[in-house]
Amino acid sequence: MTTTAQDVITAKYERAFDTMDANRDGFLDWTDYQRLADRYIEAYRLGKDDRRARALQSFSQIYWLELLRHSGVDGDRLTKGEFVTANRLAAIDTSRLNVTEGAGHAIFDVIDVNGDNEISKDEFARALRDVWRIDAPDAMDSFMRLDTDGDGAISRQEFIRAIREHFLSNDPDAPGSLFFGHV
Repeated sequence: MTTTAQDVITAKYERAFDTMDANRDGFLDWTDYQRLADRYIEAYRLGKDDRRARALQSFSQIYWLELLRHSGVDGDRLTKGEFVTANRLAAIDTSRLNVTEGAGHAIFDVIDVNGDNEISKDEFARALRDVWRIDAPDAMDSFMRLDTDGDGAISRQEFIRAIREHFLSNDPDAPGSLFFGHV
């Protein structure tokens, strides 16, 4: 079954929801976002005072609050449908937090372990394995697509562009649509 262009963004958000719903209760709440930030911090052995850990934690908290603001719900947890809607709205509303830019820079700084301003294939594989717990056969194929200039590494600019595509592109073949394998 092919995903229509209109549904590609929804499919990406639904995949993220399923991956982040740690206790599989059908809801996301702050603890799920905290667990994701903690997985980055643990996987990369960052100290709590490391600026990258603090930036990631701060971004995660602000992002979660933006999702709640855009969701229109009164509670502190989101269903999959509410999560999709809130993300769609948060991605285009840059009045408080530019989700696409903030996420990209905070995550890039953690994944780029050696600080050379590039993500190597090994660094990318580690993020998929240790943080997102993804071992889909086609997930690493996305590395080649994210490396748009073909130099064997994902630059900060390529990564930020891909994050924008992940949040905003209806093209299922856009590099950013392939972060976690083909939609």
